[in-house]
Amino acid sequence: MDVTQLSANAQDYLKVIWDLQEWDDGPVQPTAVAERTGMKQSTVSGALSRLVDAGLVEHKPYRKVGLTPAGRRSAVTMVRRHRLLETFLVEVLDYSWDEVHEEADALEHAVSDKMIEKIDRYLHHPTQDPHGDAIPTEAGTIPDIPRTKPLSQVEEGRTVRVHRVSDEDSGMLRYLSDHGIGPGSLLQVVCKRREEDPVILRLVTDSEDRPDRTAPDGRDELRLGLAQAALIQVGSPGTGRA
Repeated sequence: MDVTQLSANAQDYLKVIWDLQEWDDGPVQPTAVAERTGMKQSTVSGALSRLVDAGLVEHKPYRKVGLTPAGRRSAVTMVRRHRLLETFLVEVLDYSWDEVHEEADALEHAVSDKMIEKIDRYLHHPTQDPHGDAIPTEAGTIPDIPRTKPLSQVEEGRTVRVHRVSDEDSGMLRYLSDHGIGPGSLLQVVCKRREEDPVILRLVTDSEDRPDRTAPDGRDELRLGLAQAALIQVGSPGTGRA
């Protein structure tokens, strides 16, 4: 089934399931789908049942949700559209990275495959969107990305490089942007104590001789809750931008 034959609602659900699997590395709970879409659990259950009937989703009552091969192909098509549109909005139309998610959500259902391929060529076939997420190729191949883990799991005193930031929390994106932080930035976990305490971070310079030297502009320290830190995927300092 071609993705254009699916309703916008079905396209959205497939993309959400893909996004959740990409961050959690496997099938996801229906409750996570409901939380991401803002829909009631009963509404999500009905939608998942229709996707199961269409051969796009694997799901049994009280179990996790996964994509079938056909569902994966459709989801990857929508993910490619979304991330290319986000990249186009930032690089060409001068949107900030916290503004593009909802715009791309609306546009991805309306643009044609021809327009998406023209955008891809115009941008010289980018492999990452502004948030560091991998952009699938036209053939559906996912570019290799370094091994990462959530910032919330990094031990105190460690220096890590930001690879990906979830685009779901626009307020956090603005906060990070105000501190000059995005994919490629180096962060040091200065303080991490109890779960209810904020994670205190410090932006550091990307210097070969002193990779943990703090930036001199006074804007280098910031605080994030653990839930926010979990929305940032990081890797070792030497891996470069994801």
